[in-house]
Amino acid sequence: MKLRILYAFLVVVNLACSQSSSGTMPITDISEEKLEGAVLLDVRTPQEFNAGHLQGALNIDWLSGEFDTLVKPLKKNETIYVYCKMGGRSAKAQARLKELGFTKVVNLEGGYDAWSAKNK
Repeated sequence: MKLRILYAFLVVVNLACSQSSSGTMPITDISEEKLEGAVLLDVRTPQEFNAGHLQGALNIDWLSGEFDTLVKPLKKNETIYVYCKMGGRSAKAQARLKELGFTKVVNLEGGYDAWSAKNK
């Protein structure tokens, strides 16, 4: 019985830790405080980026074919907030970043469109 309780406790702790360092959050909840010490990664095309982007964002085009190479300079243990136009490319980029060993990757749901709609 004690072993089952310990196992359940460890599962809960593990889930809590993984959700705090990765996962998703609405892009409309992003703040300067959350971005402090983090990377804000825009994975849209350069044309989309130049038409408008979040202040301080780094643009690495998911569709460029060079994504893996271009993210290499980023630190594996820093928090990366990733966004695109609506959320599809950023979800794919988040999964790829995790495969590459990045540990704290947060997909900003809703993308630039949601952020723009809120901040007009």
